[in-house]
Amino acid sequence: MDVGEDRPLGEEFEELRPQLFAIAYRMTGTVGDANDLVQEAFLRFARVVRDGVEIEFPRAYMSTVVTRLAIDAARAARARRETYVGQWLPEPLLTDDPADDPAARAEQADSLSMAFLVVLERLSPVERSVFLLHDVFGYDHREVAEIVGKSVENCRQLARRARAHLAADRPRFEVSRRARDALATRFFAAVTEGDLDALLEMLAADVVVYGDGGGKAPQWMHPIAGARRVARMLVGLGRGLGSTGLVMRRHEVNGQPGAVVLDPDGRVVSVLAVDIADGAVQTVRSVINPDKLHHLGPVADVWALVRRRSGAP
Repeated sequence: MDVGEDRPLGEEFEELRPQLFAIAYRMTGTVGDANDLVQEAFLRFARVVRDGVEIEFPRAYMSTVVTRLAIDAARAARARRETYVGQWLPEPLLTDDPADDPAARAEQADSLSMAFLVVLERLSPVERSVFLLHDVFGYDHREVAEIVGKSVENCRQLARRARAHLAADRPRFEVSRRARDALATRFFAAVTEGDLDALLEMLAADVVVYGDGGGKAPQWMHPIAGARRVARMLVGLGRGLGSTGLVMRRHEVNGQPGAVVLDPDGRVVSVLAVDIADGAVQTVRSVINPDKLHHLGPVADVWALVRRRSGAP
């Protein structure tokens, strides 16, 4: 690599950016933090190169920097989440960019899902990094050991421990994407139309709804479980959309079917993601915490919408 020109240095980074972001986001569940970690890795890479240090393997160098920064960030986040108000969910990513490789998107979809990211939170940050690097991104144990600064055997043990922790609760998804997307289309139509009977036909008996308002927007503080309770709640949601002029736009969210709710001015109100397996909707996740939506565009004042719906000034 020519270290004397900025262009090759920038090109090297741009080629690596998607994977670096993918690692950082899965480690932190936060878009802003992931972007910051990736940018910091590049700055460190550029600094040592411009100081005349030859980096033989830029991918390994920046993967190491991003992973170690992400481990520190995950430790700090774990402490903050002990006082988080309500249910914590990752910041949603819209993953239906037509420019992306469909095969690559499909391959990574399950490990990007909100369900999987929530389960990953049960691992220690180091366990999480070892598992992701090896099982998701395909680094061999020798590479993982160099990245996290542990022995190869220790990394093998950490990976085995992580798999054991995840085994019981690792999410399942519909094998057929066509069947999944067809059911999702009917599901969101039923929500919008407030069709209780149609929803009851599509929901698993033990379906669960999770909501993340972070104490900054109205949201369910506890999970809502059971097909009839969830169906009634979704009917109420659909009616609320109509009474406040909100619209629901379909998107792929974290590799799974989802939707973005927008106010009449096109500002983001919330993001929904659904898990579908065995021909039924198993889980619905709703992120309405405004702090987790700014990367998607202008964010609505949800409390103002609530006041408008209730007729309050």
